[in-house]
Amino acid sequence: MTVTAPAAVRRKRRALLRAAPALLLVTAALAGPLLAPHPVDAPVVFPYAEAGADAPLGGDQLGRDVLSRLLSGGTALIATALAIALVVTATATALGILAALRPALGRWIERAADLTILLPSVLAIMLIALAWPGGGRLAVAAAAVVLGVPYAVRIVAAAAGPVASAGYVEAAAAGGENLWHLTVHEVLPNLRSTVLALFGLRFVEGVYIVSIAAFLQLGPQPPEADWALMIRENAAGITLNPWAVGAPCLAIGLLAISVNLAAEALAPARPTPETPL
Repeated sequence: MTVTAPAAVRRKRRALLRAAPALLLVTAALAGPLLAPHPVDAPVVFPYAEAGADAPLGGDQLGRDVLSRLLSGGTALIATALAIALVVTATATALGILAALRPALGRWIERAADLTILLPSVLAIMLIALAWPGGGRLAVAAAAVVLGVPYAVRIVAAAAGPVASAGYVEAAAAGGENLWHLTVHEVLPNLRSTVLALFGLRFVEGVYIVSIAAFLQLGPQPPEADWALMIRENAAGITLNPWAVGAPCLAIGLLAISVNLAAEALAPARPTPETPL
């Protein structure tokens, strides 16, 4: 215990340090509408104006304050990506463990996942978002879940297979423990590293899909303030005011990288022959 406790503390400190940019962005996104110096839909300068006193990051294609739209445009994107990551990780974890504990059913689960993976991602986004009544963010989130679960199921099933065949799991099954007990108490605690890393990857994937949907004019629509939408709207004037595109790009990139690094740092280290279990 005296050896592992400092290691756990260092791991938590490292995770907190890596998560600092994401936490800062989330805080700014939550408080952004209150801190924005101008209304997000009101022109304050001429289109693609350079940074100045009235607009610290310049203006967008309609002369609206880029800083105000940046502060107000992250909440919906972060919430959507977080919801996608939670749903995909929870669904894939349940199906992956079920596939490992019930091999006969697992073969059908993995075959269904393989068939879904064959569907091109961009085509799937368009099909689901355009067929969804009203479209919008909910349609994009549904597309992200449909696309993310098959990949995640394969990862969890591969990690859960060796655990499900371990002696203590077989002993619990032979002792009459039901499927719920085997899943929650025997298999899941040994998949913390995989599930945590998977959550980070799915969050980044959620940000990626929401951003791609914005480029395809799906999901958020003008005049809504959204980081991904800001990139598409202002791409034509990137040489006039680079901040109109660079600021939301930087925010999305920092958010994705920070969450991934934090999830990696929080994941418990795999035991080695020199490390006692």
